[in-house]
Amino acid sequence: MSSVLQGFTKSLAMTFVSEIGDKTFFAAAILAMRYPRRLVLAGCVSALIVTTILSATIGWAAPNLISRKWTHHITTLLFFGFGLWSLWDGFTEGGGDSDELAEVEAELDSDFKANGKTTKDNNSKIEDENKKQKRPFLTQFFSPIFLKAFSINFFGEFGDKSQLATIGLAADENPFGVVLGGIVAQLVCTTAAVIGGKSLASQISERIVALFGGVLFIIFGIQSFLTSVEA
Repeated sequence: MSSVLQGFTKSLAMTFVSEIGDKTFFAAAILAMRYPRRLVLAGCVSALIVTTILSATIGWAAPNLISRKWTHHITTLLFFGFGLWSLWDGFTEGGGDSDELAEVEAELDSDFKANGKTTKDNNSKIEDENKKQKRPFLTQFFSPIFLKAFSINFFGEFGDKSQLATIGLAADENPFGVVLGGIVAQLVCTTAAVIGGKSLASQISERIVALFGGVLFIIFGIQSFLTSVEA
């Protein structure tokens, strides 16, 4: 039970500092300003739950492919690596704390304009019946807004620091606790982004988040290094 609690606590803290001020956090905040919040929240959270479970499953399977001793060493190196990476980001971050927010907003703006144009052109000449038949398969079952929020967050998480850290954490801790902690943190961060919108997102200091996250990763790395693991 203690290992579940330890996995939950570590995952909760790590995911929270990784996701606050992350690209997917800003994307959720901006999407919530343009589309119904309920659909944006559902799409974002669903994607993040899927990626968390997927990452934890990979981490859980890793010790079965290579020895637990090696997965423990790799996890320790990952924590130190991400800690130094985050600290470097924090110290080298100029005055532009909202750079990532502006970048995400620009990306979504261009996508929004492109979609708006095609929708206008299609509306004038295509009947409702034909439109239904031309709709992509998934949009017949899910709202296009839900799918948009889902895909942006799902692909935004791939290869991300938080995903790799979750894989490493699940290899070293109880995977159930890791999944639970990750999902709770994702839910809190995404709900805050959707409710707070751009005004909340613009007040977050990426530098402070990066420095705090870096210190946390280093602490996890030291703890992992000091923990003895059976070969």
